[in-house]
Amino acid sequence: MDFQKEYKKKLVTVDDILAKIKSNDIILPALVGCEPTAVLQRIHEIDNRVENVRIYATLEFNQFPFKDPNVDVKNIKTMSYFFGAGSRGLHPLKRATLLPCHLRNFCSFGLESKRPNIFMASVTPMDRFGYFTMSLSQVLERPFLEAADMVVLEVNDQMPRVQGDTMVHISEVDYIYEHSHDIVSIAAQKPGEKEKKIGKYIADFVEDGDTFQLGIGAIPNAVAESMMQKKDLGIHTEMFTEGMMELMQAGVVTNRKKTVHRGKTVATFALGSKKLYDFLHDNPAIAMLEGGYVNNPYVIAQNNNMISINTTLQVDLTGQCCSESIGNRQYSGIGGQTDTVLGALMSPNGRSVIALLSTTKDEKISKITPFLTEGAAVTLSRNDVDYIVTEYGVAKMRGMSIAERAENLINIAHPKFREELKASAEKLHIW
Repeated sequence: MDFQKEYKKKLVTVDDILAKIKSNDIILPALVGCEPTAVLQRIHEIDNRVENVRIYATLEFNQFPFKDPNVDVKNIKTMSYFFGAGSRGLHPLKRATLLPCHLRNFCSFGLESKRPNIFMASVTPMDRFGYFTMSLSQVLERPFLEAADMVVLEVNDQMPRVQGDTMVHISEVDYIYEHSHDIVSIAAQKPGEKEKKIGKYIADFVEDGDTFQLGIGAIPNAVAESMMQKKDLGIHTEMFTEGMMELMQAGVVTNRKKTVHRGKTVATFALGSKKLYDFLHDNPAIAMLEGGYVNNPYVIAQNNNMISINTTLQVDLTGQCCSESIGNRQYSGIGGQTDTVLGALMSPNGRSVIALLSTTKDEKISKITPFLTEGAAVTLSRNDVDYIVTEYGVAKMRGMSIAERAENLINIAHPKFREELKASAEKLHIW
């Protein structure tokens, strides 16, 4: 095959792609750094000629007109496994809906019930062997690419090449357009004093040689900072972050003691700054692998000494965690929290930590409550909670009775809410 000839034959314009989208299409754009931005920036333009076009929109950071509540779009709606800012704004207008699902099941559930017929992704330029690199996300991309009727690639010369399940051959592609643009980036949240206290508590759980998983935000960043004195750590994570990069650069993460994929940092997507993307480029220590594999609890559990570190929004006195909604208002999604918690609990010497600040920012509302707010989603069952950490300490949940759990959680609540929580526990028979 003459790869350059095939490339030229499949090369089209954004206008050509927009013209091919028809009523009732289901479109799956690749996630975060692999979003096909040129098409998504203009897809609202076809709203007046199509009906019932649905777009998977998961963990959005780019803002496009079709996701702007102030743009009049009636026939293009989003469905999401994990709300970002765009979906949160569209949800009250009935232009966005949530698909509740563990990350490990994204692909199998989506292909079973809402198979996309169009797949789009932003990729690196083609190499001399006819391969593009779908670098920064493998959460759900590969299975959907293989199942789609039409595959469209946006070639962006600013994308890094990342090793793993990232290769896409020209023979798998129907259409290509070129669009050079900056990759979506986010600044790492700087932890404050409270987050740093939590980070130190959690770092005490981490032993030399452990394999760990971290999420996104100020608390996970504080945890990464607090692990700088550890040795020979390994990474098996859903998301690769700036803090993990710094641990690798400092020699703290070597992956030498991992049980699975020894020598490799395993992730399913990456999001951060240009510095992070430059670090990932052609880095042989990185393996970006499919989300259904990376987040499979049975795969995670094959790593001895696995520690899962996640955050939550609210926890009740029995240990139920809500990590995705504020009351009945959907805020994010379940993502891979339960995947990683279960994997860690099944791992030999595995541990799971759920972290949160004890109150809202103004200290007017306790995040440790007698029961979850009405309408709140139970992201993590109380049966699967291991340890819960706030800036006031550590509450052990594993093996604890309801009475012991309530006592432990009240002890790490903000002091000004403790008496109120004790009174509520007594009144509600939480013992």
